[in-house]
Amino acid sequence: MENEAGHEIADALGMLLRRSTRTQLHRRLTEGMGEGVDELTYPVLSVLARSGPRSAADLAPEVGVDRSGVTRRASRLEAAGLLRREPDPADGRAYLLVLTEQGRAAVAQLRTRLAAHITASLASWPPGEAERFAHDLRRFTAEGPFA
Repeated sequence: MENEAGHEIADALGMLLRRSTRTQLHRRLTEGMGEGVDELTYPVLSVLARSGPRSAADLAPEVGVDRSGVTRRASRLEAAGLLRREPDPADGRAYLLVLTEQGRAAVAQLRTRLAAHITASLASWPPGEAERFAHDLRRFTAEGPFA
């Protein structure tokens, strides 16, 4: 039975981790967000919000594109006023990508949209089940194979 649960979880994770699944969700969340914010730039905003200032090279593995891909996305976000580049104090040749106030506001709006989308998708669940799932998912991420 436990192995069966492991297979079910692995299958569900496979669906969640697929790039096409994430891109589709990011497209839905960023709709109408304005210049520079779309399914391609969303991951850059999201990672910067979680981690703070980072170089394009440091962001690349988390965003899932190479450094030049991050740089192109960052340029769009910079043109839209959502991030700025600052000299990296640890490396005089490099720059850090930093969210602006406008960028932080956009991330807050995106997070609100995501939470509302999740809440709406769980509306038909019996009382308490979504809360239990949230608790178990938090535990899984803290103690499971990704910990």
